[in-house]
Amino acid sequence: MGTDKFGNTKRQGYLSWDEYFMSIALLSAQRSKDPNTQVGACLINMDKKIIGIGYNGMPTGCSDDDLPWAREATNVLDTKYMYVCHAELNCILNKNSNDSKNSTMYITLFPCNECAKLIIQAGVKRIIYLSDKYDQTPPNIASKRLLDMAFIKYTKFETSRKQIVINF
Repeated sequence: MGTDKFGNTKRQGYLSWDEYFMSIALLSAQRSKDPNTQVGACLINMDKKIIGIGYNGMPTGCSDDDLPWAREATNVLDTKYMYVCHAELNCILNKNSNDSKNSTMYITLFPCNECAKLIIQAGVKRIIYLSDKYDQTPPNIASKRLLDMAFIKYTKFETSRKQIVINF
């Protein structure tokens, strides 16, 4: 048990900063209506203050009941890929700060090449990701190539926790 300088016992088992921010990204992902892939993102500044959050979903004002959620269709216009805004895009656009330079983005899924371009342009310098399930696909390879060229560090999220429970 840790104690403060006054001899008081500190609570044990609290979340690390990485666990806290990844948990917020995971919670944000729960807002997604995508039946297959729910992605969340949390953007923090150098002072460990949240400056943006986002999840994958349809553009503002476009009904998610009137657009497709399919991954495959005969016509590409009948798939979600033509319409969905990724979590990273929403996180950057929803930010509550003018400055995202040198920020860190926590993302539940490694960013695609299109999101990598947004991340670079926004001034993000570090990415912590939970899953890289599309590793070695062309968009993933291009993303890593771009991030490496822009000197953006990306690290897989690591924790010994199996779960975090939220009770209402």
